[in-house]
Amino acid sequence: MLIFALDTSGPTAGVALNLDGGTVYEAVVRNKLTHSESIMPMAEEAFSRAGFSVKDTDYYAVVTGPGSFTGVRIGVTAVKAMAHAAGKPCVEIHALEAMARSAGYPGGFVCPMQDARAGQVYAALFEGAEQRLTDRPAALADMLETVFAQAGNRPVLFTGDGMLAHRDEIKDLYQGVCLLAPAESCFLRPAAAAALAAERTDRAVPDANLHPYYLRPPQAVRQRNLVERYG
Repeated sequence: MLIFALDTSGPTAGVALNLDGGTVYEAVVRNKLTHSESIMPMAEEAFSRAGFSVKDTDYYAVVTGPGSFTGVRIGVTAVKAMAHAAGKPCVEIHALEAMARSAGYPGGFVCPMQDARAGQVYAALFEGAEQRLTDRPAALADMLETVFAQAGNRPVLFTGDGMLAHRDEIKDLYQGVCLLAPAESCFLRPAAAAALAAERTDRAVPDANLHPYYLRPPQAVRQRNLVERYG
């Protein structure tokens, strides 16, 4: 079984191929190009270098959010197009779950965080494969208080670009045992998304049912709503 996975939800763009449960190709870039410029050449190179054709793919996986509105839309649109052309099903992957999988720490607590700007973060808490905390945007201090309520004095590994953006504040505010992932392992790995997809092909959907996962409306929509409300 061959799975192609794609992620453009955050600051990096990445692709991976998973064959029968194992990674056979992975590439991640963070450069001056936009995700829309990077991702399709990366997809073509993945199949070429791994010795496969798009026709060999059994499932397409994509990180549907939360994350950058534009980035998530680019990834979902690309996978919808590829899956539609190939007539193959799609698997939706949650960004924070894939980030937790990327960080490892099996059996312990992992708290992946995305920077939601304006002093807020998107965060979740995982104990192994079990999600213990929802991913709604929250002020950093409030989120850390909730994490401590769940984990107590047991160690928690914090990871993600949200952690990098608030590293010092987390050290100062968190009341429990705080572990901070190194910067090089804080970004979502597409191989982790592909591995998650390989474990849940029973949740696959047609490309027409693939949609971005947004936790709040885009900035343009929020501004329009304010104008309509207050003039």
